[in-house]
Amino acid sequence: MEMNAKQHKYGMVIDLDKCTGCGACMVACMAENNVPFKKDESDNKRDSITWMRVFKVSNDKPYPEADICYLPRPCMHCEGHDGHSPCVSVCPATATDYSQETGVVSQIYTRCFGCRYCMAACPYHARYFNWWDPVWPEGMEKYLSPNVSPRMRGVVEKCSFCFHRYQLAMEKAHYEGRAELEEQEYQPACVQACPAGAIVFGDLNNPEHRVTRIVEPDPHHHFTGHSKKALRLLEQLGTNPKVYYLTERQWVRKALDQYNFGSQAAAH
Repeated sequence: MEMNAKQHKYGMVIDLDKCTGCGACMVACMAENNVPFKKDESDNKRDSITWMRVFKVSNDKPYPEADICYLPRPCMHCEGHDGHSPCVSVCPATATDYSQETGVVSQIYTRCFGCRYCMAACPYHARYFNWWDPVWPEGMEKYLSPNVSPRMRGVVEKCSFCFHRYQLAMEKAHYEGRAELEEQEYQPACVQACPAGAIVFGDLNNPEHRVTRIVEPDPHHHFTGHSKKALRLLEQLGTNPKVYYLTERQWVRKALDQYNFGSQAAAH
């Protein structure tokens, strides 16, 4: 059966007013994607690899006006301008690419030679360099996911929106003679693990998906950020990220507009 691929634009909406900072999304991400960890994760002198990272933002006011916001930060999968996102534009090895079919920014580890231009170009610090070969404690190899290849030393890695789940869902759809996926057939691990239901994932080009209804697109389904609660990080840079955040707290909106994701002290 011949199937015509429809152009999708997968993205997230994260409600910051629901997020409790529990870190379940970080744990689920590491387990699902075989993300390596250090022997001593309390050693801050060496960077940990965290595809999904939760930051803690404070309004820096004394009690009783003190307030805290927890900010989950996956890869933003920036669309840039016609797919020319910052990281894709600078990669000399074409190890990263923007998919016009799904809107996902991929990372091809066997092409990467570790120049780290993409890390320098990413304003969200969502990419990580693998300084060491992953070493798994005895017995841990049984926990590794067979659908995601562990990365070798000397390459850059990042959140993929659990793209292997998309591939598995598409294989099942093709087997059943379907060209399109239902909304719940492709959901990243962090979305399913969030106990507060703060993360919603779907196709931003599909008006029936929750992500589309939440951020209120214009009549042509092009995102304009019209929702009074929706915002995107560092909007002024023109990266056109596909991760939206929701909050009714004005101080949070103001803080995230200029947030420094390179600050290690801000990581939760």
